[in-house]
Amino acid sequence: MIQPEKIIIADDHPLFRQALLGTLKAKLTYTTWLEAQTIVELERQLTDNNDSDLLLLDLNIPGAHGFNTLIHVRNHFPQIPVVIVSAHEDHDTISKAMSYGAAGFVPKSTPVDDIYSAIVAVLSGSIWLPESFEQKQRDNKDKGIADRVASLTQQQYRILMMFAQGMLNKQIAYDLNVSEATIKAHATAIFRKLDVRNRTQAVIAIAQLNLTEAGFKQN
Repeated sequence: MIQPEKIIIADDHPLFRQALLGTLKAKLTYTTWLEAQTIVELERQLTDNNDSDLLLLDLNIPGAHGFNTLIHVRNHFPQIPVVIVSAHEDHDTISKAMSYGAAGFVPKSTPVDDIYSAIVAVLSGSIWLPESFEQKQRDNKDKGIADRVASLTQQQYRILMMFAQGMLNKQIAYDLNVSEATIKAHATAIFRKLDVRNRTQAVIAIAQLNLTEAGFKQN
């Protein structure tokens, strides 16, 4: 990674800034660090240094109101990516910050080395989020799929497993002693319940759950 020329850190806690900068300056030796403790100071830094490579922003900096500062920066300085550094690390706060244009979210409880990793990731064009947040997102997604699979009838579930084995409709119809039209009708119902468009998407969805035929249930 080419070292950034300028990074603005907007935070009103001097001890946190000193601890953070103490480590980051050793890793980013050619970077100029610009500091702001209030919204007024931040606005001045942004105006005078609109070529900055990154802004590390505390949502609770004095003068800020919720996500207004983040929204303002993204609207007026869209060329500067913003990483939120916050004492708040609940799922809702992180989700809102990302929806308002943050390129990353770093809880203040994050080890400084991980904060450095977040900076590197964002400067490389990636998004950085806490592992706990990403895991919860994966769990919620899996739960949604699990609920949809649970809505299948026993016959639909059996057919879904046959799809996963790569069996054709004609083969499935023969094995289950029903018509091919019946299998197509079941397939349509399966796709609708799983909220997918085709066999491939259905198989990918259930692969996330590591389902087996042992999961057959009675409806």
